[in-house]
Amino acid sequence: MDISEYTAKLQNDLVTAAELGDDHTRRIAASLSAAIEPSVRLVLLAAATELAKEIGTKLDGREVRVNLDGNEIVTDVVRPTNPIDGEGADEKAGDEKKDSPYSFDDVSGDISRVTLRMMEQIKARAEEAANQNGVSLNSWVSQAVQGALRDQMRKNGMD
Repeated sequence: MDISEYTAKLQNDLVTAAELGDDHTRRIAASLSAAIEPSVRLVLLAAATELAKEIGTKLDGREVRVNLDGNEIVTDVVRPTNPIDGEGADEKAGDEKKDSPYSFDDVSGDISRVTLRMMEQIKARAEEAANQNGVSLNSWVSQAVQGALRDQMRKNGMD
């Protein structure tokens, strides 16, 4: 699902509403519409994630996972791994582990600390998304980076 059309519509609606005002109001609305795009993208991702959780509760033994890939919200329906015996791992993840010489599942070693600076509003939205997924912000950001690296490897034919 391409979310760029939704962010563009919101930006356009804000600018259109500001046309009732003077030049200064229109310039502010145009600036605001550009500035809120990252926040809108996170809100749309959070809404899609919440919807996926609702749908997942109605699926027998499966869950719906949601990821953001550029402007696309990508969903997968998978069988979650049973944390006790490790059975029931989703087929896509299993295939990735077998076929790809690059896997994050066998990565070991020291953990590296990274400082990430972002707008407060984006951080707040990222924290909301992390909470909705039941993980810490650090885990959520780490998963996002791993997902982006997997996508990049797929696009570069490394899988």
